[in-house]
Amino acid sequence: MAVTGVHDRDELARLLGGAPALHAYQLGDLDDFFWPYTTWYRDGDAVALMYHGGGLPVLLAFDDRPRGSHTLLAGLVPLLPRRFYAHLSPGAEQVLAAQFDAVPGGPHLKLALTDPAALADPLGDVLTGADLPELLALYEVAYPGNWFDARMLETGQYVGVRRDGELLAVAGVHVWSPKYRVAALGNVTTHPRARGEGLARGAVSALCRRLLDTVDHVTLNVMAGNAAARSLYAGLGFTTAAEYGEFTFTAR
Repeated sequence: MAVTGVHDRDELARLLGGAPALHAYQLGDLDDFFWPYTTWYRDGDAVALMYHGGGLPVLLAFDDRPRGSHTLLAGLVPLLPRRFYAHLSPGAEQVLAAQFDAVPGGPHLKLALTDPAALADPLGDVLTGADLPELLALYEVAYPGNWFDARMLETGQYVGVRRDGELLAVAGVHVWSPKYRVAALGNVTTHPRARGEGLARGAVSALCRRLLDTVDHVTLNVMAGNAAARSLYAGLGFTTAAEYGEFTFTAR
């Protein structure tokens, strides 16, 4: 089959829904909240998403079959922007090597919450748009350079932990879709002077308990080399669902 554009959300949900932990971001992007910023392609059962809502375009192409997305990516080469970020199944970056220079962002893991009974006691309260200035100040100190879409505060799926009125830890989402029953955690951080006190653990647990009221699959992405984060999430009942790599591609 040749690469074709896809505009039918039901078709995409069918193609992606068999592996919700692998495709949580794509499934979440089918919602009205993100759909206007997406462009979709398929070749057979392989699906690729180009997301345009955050500055540098981001390509997502995952497949749990060996080389499953390679034909799709090869067909996409003429359609790709000159510079973009990408999340790809291991080895798929080689398909683009002849036309693009790649700067690796490192190996990553997709984790899925498989044992909710392991969640810790919840901490924190739901954040709203009124908390945005304080949240941005926390990210500047504790998580500079993170990708944060302030619109996500509108979902009600951000939990913050305060001490003496100061916001010291937060756990949020990158996507949340009750319709497609998936969520992806993101923007989790703790102020440097409060680390090691279990605040993020409590905030993540509170958020996961909240999310499980509306979704069946809670997932997240983490750098494979981030031992502290992997230990935190393993202790809260998350297990590895897939490996992938992140790259910045620039046309030659």
